[in-house]
Amino acid sequence: MQISVNDKPMSCPSELSLSALLVQLEMPLQATAVAVNDDIVPRHHWDSILLNSGDRIALFQAIAGG
Repeated sequence: MQISVNDKPMSCPSELSLSALLVQLEMPLQATAVAVNDDIVPRHHWDSILLNSGDRIALFQAIAGG
């Protein structure tokens, strides 16, 4: 199926959970926030969210600084 991650098209297998996508992308899970189709998804829901063709995923990483 086709999804977009940070506005870049990506092919992935069907039945892919949001948490599996993040592992596949090697994202640091503790420092990442995720939105699916413009809705922020709380971390405790990542395992239960199954992605659908056409979904738009936005990934945000916490950055320390000052």
